[in-house]
Amino acid sequence: MHLRTVVAALLAAGILTPAAGTLDTPAQAARSSASGIGIRLLEAPVAARADKRAWTYIIDHLAPGSVIHRRVEVFNTTGSPKQLSIYTAAAQIRDRKFQFAADHTANELSTWTTLDRHEVILAPQGRSAVTATISVPDDAAPGERYAMIWAETAKAAPPAGGVAQINRVGIRLYLDVGRGNPPASDFTIDSLTAQRSPTGQQIVLAQVHNTGGRALDLSGDLKLTSSSGSLHHSAGPFKVETGTTLAPGDVGPVTVALTEQVPDGPWRARMRLESGLTKRTAEATIQFPATGTAQAVKAEMDTDSYLVLALVIGVLAALAAITFLLIQRKRRSHREPSNA
Repeated sequence: MHLRTVVAALLAAGILTPAAGTLDTPAQAARSSASGIGIRLLEAPVAARADKRAWTYIIDHLAPGSVIHRRVEVFNTTGSPKQLSIYTAAAQIRDRKFQFAADHTANELSTWTTLDRHEVILAPQGRSAVTATISVPDDAAPGERYAMIWAETAKAAPPAGGVAQINRVGIRLYLDVGRGNPPASDFTIDSLTAQRSPTGQQIVLAQVHNTGGRALDLSGDLKLTSSSGSLHHSAGPFKVETGTTLAPGDVGPVTVALTEQVPDGPWRARMRLESGLTKRTAEATIQFPATGTAQAVKAEMDTDSYLVLALVIGVLAALAAITFLLIQRKRRSHREPSNA
């Protein structure tokens, strides 16, 4: 029996896809590639230009009975032809990670998603478009679901025995089912903890609680400041280790490993985290232990970020209302008979 090795490219390309709205064709979309094959989306909503996460994943909120279409592109960056298998498969959020099911394992969302092509042969440096259709059943229960669109190329095992290799690249799907407006994204940074690894590396853990209704893919950075008399010291910013995904209601740590040694402290630590357009900042005073893990310190959330968010939402709502009134006035003026 041959061994089967699956090498999956887990960097996903995508767009935010609302049920309705204007789509944009980006000059350079986010893409995922491995072993000479890649995948990306060919369109993105104009309204999502400011959302970094919107250029990475397909994210949508649809009512039961809704149908949407999204185009993806597969490409071959090698000098030889590539035969690709295109398919959908299940995914889930578990242990604070977006985890992919093996092979063609199905779930609800993957079965709701159909593709107009399942096999593609790409010439050297070639590319081809595939249309994905998501059809939500009329009786679909509310809630968020996850899946993948995969492009896969396989290399058979040698006749004398060996390992069959499968490379695949994919686009994540985050679909929330429900009527009305989509649930809001939100989270809190509850505490910061200083830690020292067995090799001596300094680490800061931020305990995060997903208090909103959508999954979060967290990124951000950490800055350290210290004052001693008239002397002021700072370190960072240090990048958050990406890959932490929290489902609604989940609580878990986000890790920052310092890339340079700093004094033990105390330090005033400022953690900035974001998922899409949702951004939160918190501070705490921490001190790195000589070994092991220090006691967690309750974080102080930056209320200014909430005020800014509320202001932005208010301005956007006012602009939407003004635009609606202007459109209605223009329509009425066209319908009224001329007195000339």
